[in-house]
Amino acid sequence: MKTLRQAALEVTARHCSRELDQYGQCVAAKPESWQRDCHHLKMSIARCTSSHPIIRRIRQACAEPFEAFEECLRQNEAATNNCVEQVRRFLQCAEQVPPPGPPTVQTEPLPGI
Repeated sequence: MKTLRQAALEVTARHCSRELDQYGQCVAAKPESWQRDCHHLKMSIARCTSSHPIIRRIRQACAEPFEAFEECLRQNEAATNNCVEQVRRFLQCAEQVPPPGPPTVQTEPLPGI
């Protein structure tokens, strides 16, 4: 079973691969100072994931199971395995959120046609 972290990484890799690649290259190039020097690239990953339409849809559609999961983590900091059911519910919800389709255009019939 996927964890919430694995699911988030999959979505990030799928939709924000350019940002992840740049961050990975920066970290590899600056082993001594990557935390400071690559922070701006880490933030670009966060911006990408927070602005992506499917992630926004999941946050909106699955707010309740996600909040239950977060609450469980707060109450079980030392035993996060107690939150497996909350993770399962959230992932089940997230998998049912349809990806955003192309925008629908409302057309008016042309006169005389």
